[in-house]
Formats: sequence, C-alpha cells, structure tokens
Amino acid sequence: MNARRVGDPATPHVTQDDLIAGLRDLGLVAGMGVMVHSSLRSFGRVEGGAVAVVQALMEVLTPEGTLLMPSFNHGAPFEASGPGYYHPQETPTTNGAIPDTFWRMPNVARSLNPTHAFAAWGANAERYTARHHRTLTMGPESPLGLLLSDDGYGLLLGVDYTSNTFHHAVEMATGAPCLGLRTEAYPVILPGGRKVMGRTWGWRAGTCPLTDSNRYADEMVEKQHTRMIGSCRAILYRLRDGYAVIARILANGKAGFPPCQGCGIRPRHVPETVDSDWDVNRASLLPDSEALTY
Repeated sequence: MNARRVGDPATPHVTQDDLIAGLRDLGLVAGMGVMVHSSLRSFGRVEGGAVAVVQALMEVLTPEGTLLMPSFNHGAPFEASGPGYYHPQETPTTNGAIPDTFWRMPNVARSLNPTHAFAAWGANAERYTARHHRTLTMGPESPLGLLLSDDGYGLLLGVDYTSNTFHHAVEMATGAPCLGLRTEAYPVILPGGRKVMGRTWGWRAGTCPLTDSNRYADEMVEKQHTRMIGSCRAILYRLRDGYAVIARILANGKAGFPPCQGCGIRPRHVPETVDSDWDVNRASLLPDSEALTY
C-alpha cells in the first residue's frame, strides 16, 4: 500500500490538526487500543512538540480507547552514573521525546518493571499496567500481551520494525530460549517510598538475526496501512497479523538463519542475574516471590 502525504511537502511545520487528520486517515478510530513507537524528529517541525503528538493520539482514540507506549529505561538508572533504582514517578525513559512526555501527563499509568515499564492511558490503562511486575516482561499477561488479546494495534511513527517491541512479545509467547524469565533483579522505589527488588527479563547475550535485524518487515507490507504525516512515515498494523508473521519466522527461520529453537543465543549473565521466581509449569509466580508483597 503506497504512503500518502498530508499537506504540502514544503510545509515548514506540522500542526496538531494535521496530526489528527493524518492519524484518522491512517485508520485510527475512537475506542481502539494502540501501542505506539515514535520519533518526534521524523515529523519535521511539530507545532507544540511532543505534547501535540500525544494530544492528537488521545483525541483520536478518546478515553474509550487505550494508548500504550514504551516507558523503558534499558538499565540506565543502574549504570555507574545513575541513581541505582527505578522510580515510576521519576525515572526518565530512553525511548525518545514522545514517550518521555507521555508518562508524565495526567491520568497516565506506569508499570513497575524496573527496566521495561509501560505507560498507558485510557479505558484499559490500569488493567494493563497494574500487575506487570508480577508477570513476564513481555509475556501474555504483560501490557503488550494484554493488548494483543484485546485485538489491539501497533503504530510506528517515523520508525521501522526494528523498534517494534511487539516482536519480543511473540518471542516470549513462543518460548524463545534467549530470554530469561524474570532472571534479573533491580531496586525499585514504590510510590509510597518502599524499596523492593523488582524482576525483569534476562536479556539475550547476542542479537537475534530474525527480529532485531528487521527481517520480517517485508512480510508485513501487505498487512499494514501507511501514511505520510509531514515527513513522518506512519505504519499501522494489527497485532494479530504481526503475531502470525513473526511466529512463523521464529518457527521456520529465514534467509539462511535457523529457527528460534535452533539458535544458540541464550540469556546474558550479569551481576544482577538471579534464579527465576517464575513457575513455568503453572505460568505464575513462585509462592515466595517478593513481587507478591506489592
């Protein structure tokens, strides 16, 4: 499907009205649930900046819909120059200006995963985020997994599928052996001030040649809608369609790379690596998990 452009390509800036019109023409409607990855710079000059982009998304989706964004820090707070903890009301994201603006806005909920928290607004915001610290980082009961089960959508604003967190949800759902199940622990300061050790996944010790390298993008072309909004190429796709494509590639391999289960990459080992507190057979926390106390 060919991309179409809003307005004159020479227009020096994009207004909030341009954003709203472009998002609606792309296919967003009131009541939809959407996971957004974004680049503010990709639009050109946005009148109102990141706030205008977020407000446009909220206006189109309405409070009956759900807006979900990554609110990840990728371990930055735990580096030598960081504070040494994650705080859901303080810790910046490393996902860019739009999501870092989003989580700070009124009525936006943020989950407690220490490295890969999600932020959400709208009808399912609390349901998606409230128990994230008690489940797998990108598992079926994570915010992104719940959005999939609710037949949600993915929206890429000025970024490609390399930035698409959803492929990690497919990896976890299909049992990728390269991702540890709650096998890293980091300090979290809860909103009330209590300090706990929060769990997150054990990140893989190498780069996935199938998902991290964007090797499924060509198979999404016929399943996605595209639109130019200013200089931003926006892509909208149904998560269920993405799941089918990604799961098939993980199962079969592609371009000479082996299937997921035949790959030798495994979770990394770092000082924060711990024994998992996840019962694989029951798909639930072990009874002595600290996460059950908060």
